[in-house]
Amino acid sequence: MAKKAKRRGRPPGSKNKTKVTKGFGTSVATMDVGQLRAHIDELQGVLSRKVSEQRAYFEEQLSQLGGYVSKKASAAVKAVAPRTGKRAKAQPKYQSRKDKSVKWSGRGMTPIWMREEMKGTKLKKEDFAIK
Repeated sequence: MAKKAKRRGRPPGSKNKTKVTKGFGTSVATMDVGQLRAHIDELQGVLSRKVSEQRAYFEEQLSQLGGYVSKKASAAVKAVAPRTGKRAKAQPKYQSRKDKSVKWSGRGMTPIWMREEMKGTKLKKEDFAIK
């Protein structure tokens, strides 16, 4: 005789009676508004205390690390830091054979005019190079 398959999940007919309070304790669900306000204020106080403790700890760790940095290391860090500002505009490297005023810098996707001029011919990208 074959084994009967085990049923998964809740038994039929059972309902989740604490759907509204999912994730909270039953004590929070039964509190009135005044009690909830007091509880929230207490939790905010605990949170701000913990944040200030962590901030003090990390600031202390950071100040201890500051003693290890030498002048050469700080200069190296400044040299590696990214520059702020814009790149210079790229000079054109390619131009159309049909219309000399149409140019391309070589950055990004191949322009449509170049693809159309290469289509059906043996021209390559290098053939459009500005000499």
